[in-house]
Amino acid sequence: MTLAQLETSIPEARTLAERVFQQLQDAIVRGELAPGSKITEPGLSKEYGISRGPLREAMRRLEAHRLIERVPHVGARVVKLSMQELLELFDVREALESMAARLAAEHMTAAEIAGLRKLLAMHERQSDLKKGEAYFQREGDLDFHYRIVQGSHNRMLVTMLCDDLYYLVRLYRTQFSATGSRPQRAFVEHHRIVDAIEAGDAELSELLMRRHVSASRANVVDRYAATLRQTSKST
Repeated sequence: MTLAQLETSIPEARTLAERVFQQLQDAIVRGELAPGSKITEPGLSKEYGISRGPLREAMRRLEAHRLIERVPHVGARVVKLSMQELLELFDVREALESMAARLAAEHMTAAEIAGLRKLLAMHERQSDLKKGEAYFQREGDLDFHYRIVQGSHNRMLVTMLCDDLYYLVRLYRTQFSATGSRPQRAFVEHHRIVDAIEAGDAELSELLMRRHVSASRANVVDRYAATLRQTSKST
């Protein structure tokens, strides 16, 4: 291979690895690859029609984002938190995201708030939300919570919530909110939070976000308990 061909192939490989990462990440977040399930390079390569090189790079990224973990004598598996770990994660969310909402009310620009409104309008058109089946948000700027944290303009919060914990939070937020009336209720709560931020009411913004995350936490407890009951019955 010539130097020119090598230089061309490297960006193509990176682009393919990025696509593979996004595909597998969505499969994990949506629950298509179940928490705790074992995954192998040959199995994923066959299932998704992916070559081993880009797949290996994608799996490294998934591991860095805490979506998969390496278990001695077992191999790689999709991450699965215990109930205690889940509750601790939501405790951190409640404290930090409510702080982010308060700061967003103080620092978000009119353009950023308008962007939040447009984002919610886009979410409202999603077929899964219309049917009340789920409220799936893509990552980054297409994620309501991500936008709020960015709008806090606090670099420490952004690092903790948008870099360190983001993918793990997104995984469990998505999987445990897709039940009953929770998707529609969460959507309504998002609108109320934006109303408070736009009004510049820092105290109300913080309170509404705290209640929003607390409601998600309660939903997680119920869903997790139901899952354990089903598992015990089947065994």
